[in-house]
Amino acid sequence: MRKAWILIVFLMSAMAARAETVTIAALGDSLTQGYGLVEEDGFVPQLQRWLAGQGADVRLINAGVSGDTTAGGAARVAWTLTPDVDAMIVALGGNDLLRGIDPVVSRANIEAILREAQARDVDVLLVGMEAPGNYGADFKAQFDAIYPDLSATYDTLYLESFFAGFGEAAEDPARLRDVMQGDGIHPNAKGVAQIVEGIGPKVLDLIARAGAG
Repeated sequence: MRKAWILIVFLMSAMAARAETVTIAALGDSLTQGYGLVEEDGFVPQLQRWLAGQGADVRLINAGVSGDTTAGGAARVAWTLTPDVDAMIVALGGNDLLRGIDPVVSRANIEAILREAQARDVDVLLVGMEAPGNYGADFKAQFDAIYPDLSATYDTLYLESFFAGFGEAAEDPARLRDVMQGDGIHPNAKGVAQIVEGIGPKVLDLIARAGAG
């Protein structure tokens, strides 16, 4: 009987330990997926290692799809948010800009993602971005407002840019040559490390929020 109780206590302790692990899905495009990099150098593996170095008990799921738009994210968010997912990083919109998609459409797609997360009680870190000026002032104003507006509406955590870790250098492509791949769009392994340094503290906040829930 004593051995049986010891086994029960052990199993309960193991289950409690697993329950404390926060599972986060990173919903994004090629930047999240790790385009052009060996797997261990991609955004999700590097972020996983960074978080482990901070003592975080977390499991990241790479839900990045190269070329994905906000519409693609909205289409697959329901099956991405399996019952074990506690929180989600949403980093989408760059391909919408490349295709010149109407900001009204992009906003509706991001909102659909956030509604799904809210319905499933999944905490979110929303990563924003800004449109270039070549689409015109009206387009830029509409697009730029999407992320802070929806973050406030759905009470998400918010980071203004996936490239926040680049600091002021992000405004000058010439200063980014050392951290970008040849296409000038995707970061190399060194660039991903800087990106992780920028986003990591926000993900720690996300873990704390999800764990408190």
